[in-house]
Amino acid sequence: MAIDYDEVEVGTQLPAQSFPVTRATLVRYAGASGDFNPIHWNEKFALEVGLPDVIAHGMFTMAEAIRVVTDWVGDPAAVVEYGVRFTRPVPVPNDGVGAVIEVSAKVAKKLDDRKVQVDLLATSGGQKVLGMSRAVVQLA
Repeated sequence: MAIDYDEVEVGTQLPAQSFPVTRATLVRYAGASGDFNPIHWNEKFALEVGLPDVIAHGMFTMAEAIRVVTDWVGDPAAVVEYGVRFTRPVPVPNDGVGAVIEVSAKVAKKLDDRKVQVDLLATSGGQKVLGMSRAVVQLA
């Protein structure tokens, strides 16, 4: 079911979601993306370069966050623009639990041509991990 532009108000909250991230998640993402940087899988290396632990790929974090928008609108192709600033890494401990990326979003502006700007908030461990996270979405 398409979201109707005329029925959306500024301030509309999208359903928030939580995305678990484990070391296995990072290995699968590395294989799919071709990004085998050792900071994403080698704890010794990550610590040696000053990171708190192995960290999630920035593009993985960005992709998980936009799922809140694509699930809401029902069509990934409706996202016509998306950008973020990477503000903090998402450390993923090797404890069998990993980390969680918490994402909330709201309609910030109604734009021309039946588009809306959606602002996202992505946190992990109580820290904001994406800044200036915004998507432009084409509605029906």
